[in-house]
Amino acid sequence: MLDYAAFPDQRQKKIRQLLKNEGRVVCTILAREMGVSEHTIRRDLNELAEEGVCKRVHGGAVSVLESAGTFEQRIGLNQAEKTTIAQKCASLIKNNTCVFIDSGSTNLEIARSIPETLASTVVTNSPLIAIELMKKPLCEVIMIGGKMNTQIGASVSNSSMHQIRQIYFDQCFIGGCAFDPQIGVTIFDYEEAEFKKALIEQSNQVIMGITADKLPGAARYLVASCQQISILVVNKHIPNDLHQLLVKTDMQILFA
Repeated sequence: MLDYAAFPDQRQKKIRQLLKNEGRVVCTILAREMGVSEHTIRRDLNELAEEGVCKRVHGGAVSVLESAGTFEQRIGLNQAEKTTIAQKCASLIKNNTCVFIDSGSTNLEIARSIPETLASTVVTNSPLIAIELMKKPLCEVIMIGGKMNTQIGASVSNSSMHQIRQIYFDQCFIGGCAFDPQIGVTIFDYEEAEFKKALIEQSNQVIMGITADKLPGAARYLVASCQQISILVVNKHIPNDLHQLLVKTDMQILFA
């Protein structure tokens, strides 16, 4: 067995690999498995955090994810999982309500999954989502306008934010780049993060459907803590340790 106490570079290499594979590490477990002190592990994690590899959380660290690309590039990835999650999310929408569907490839699937018998007002800032909503005969569709952010495929400009602040939503379905039970929802774009925060303020119920590749993990900008998320819809096959962390939060967890 490698003497991790004598080879700090190999120790950090191992931690990097665990973060990549599992998304999260715990100080006490790393210290025991590597035969070093927790102080040594915390120092390693601090150094890795300074390099942007991870973000420190209580008792350990969570992986900092890389951007999965543009909205167009993400469409089609993990399609079966997105469809299953989206169907569960769409089933939560009630008739005669006002709902916001945020940009994102999973949220695009939510729009596609809305039954044709649903009669509600649905608002979005994504042209592609608006096109899908227009196929629903009983839905009133409101498109939030403004300067388009081509990276995310939606408008999140100041004018868009002003528009959503004139509407109160019964539900909003937000998108996110990463999620961790201790950190919450994070994304890569500052302007988009501010838009989502404003959206959450206008909504009675905040729902998020997220695929397994985005959790646990962190991106650069915080959108919401777990306390601000009403319902989280995730894959039922997530690892048991992550399942245990999720059920300890204030969120209602639905498995798809």
